[in-house]
Amino acid sequence: MRVVDMHCDTISVLWNRREKGEKVSLQENDLHVDLKRLRESGYLLQNFALFVDRGKCVHPWEKVCQLHRLYQEELLENADWIAPVYRFADIAENEAAGKLSSLLTVEEGAVCGGEIEKLRGLYQMGVRMLTLTWNYPNELGHPNLNAKEKGNAPEEFLYQPNVTDGLTERGEEFVEEMERLGMIADVSHLSDAGFYQVYEHAKKPFVASHSNARSVCRCVRNLTDDMIRKLAERGGVMGLNYCADFLREVPRGQYNPGAVEDVVRHAKHITNIGGIQVLGLGSDFDGIDTNEGLPGVQSMERLWKALKDAGYTEKELDMIFAGNVLRVYEEVMK
Repeated sequence: MRVVDMHCDTISVLWNRREKGEKVSLQENDLHVDLKRLRESGYLLQNFALFVDRGKCVHPWEKVCQLHRLYQEELLENADWIAPVYRFADIAENEAAGKLSSLLTVEEGAVCGGEIEKLRGLYQMGVRMLTLTWNYPNELGHPNLNAKEKGNAPEEFLYQPNVTDGLTERGEEFVEEMERLGMIADVSHLSDAGFYQVYEHAKKPFVASHSNARSVCRCVRNLTDDMIRKLAERGGVMGLNYCADFLREVPRGQYNPGAVEDVVRHAKHITNIGGIQVLGLGSDFDGIDTNEGLPGVQSMERLWKALKDAGYTEKELDMIFAGNVLRVYEEVMK
């Protein structure tokens, strides 16, 4: 079993906890993700997101640079365990050297302030995937979940997609420049309108790094069946997100523990709609409350078994757990 995961927020959590004076490291910790468990659990590659909540910081660019410094420090300190990926060939080289691979991403396009030069700066820093929006409108486009509009109506917040406000003109320019650079466009969090603009403008595969199926769970962080088909048509991949509230709806106020069966249900629907080639993993570990069925990276064997019991073949499981995402990386990354 080889595992490639398109999204976790571990670096940002490490930064926050260190700011509080805690001694916590990437090598071994009590979070969802650490290097020790990644290595023990068959991981080939983990995407590490530099997540910036623009509602909690004045200068998003400065914050992403702070997170990047922490990421670099951790990779340097654990150089015997893990190595960065800048081009697709690095993955095989790292594996041959007995090391995990780390692919750097940014979650929140607002860190660039709409400046193309800052996008190029991210690329020079090693970033190879950019989530165009998080839960706020920014210079590039609009999200489906707008944190500023949440108010006292969580149901509306979760279930009303934004079908009118999409990418800005600058957002379209960013998608074009990302493709030129060899950086993957990530539409998780992006509005429905924005998704279709990326679909129209992108010439290379793009991803929804951590999104599920809206037909199974109505939350607008998930993709509609039409989006799944169009993502597959473009050769893209979507990563199963283990957030319980994106997997199954429960009555307001009721605890949602999460379960492996919920993930399997989404997987079956997605592959039925878009084909086996469209599905990957995008745990959202350390960015979500713990899913009791999949409490950390050590749980991937449990997910593999559940999907196998649901009828997936070994070849199909290899595609879901690694092969589909690696195909996209090979096509887009230079």
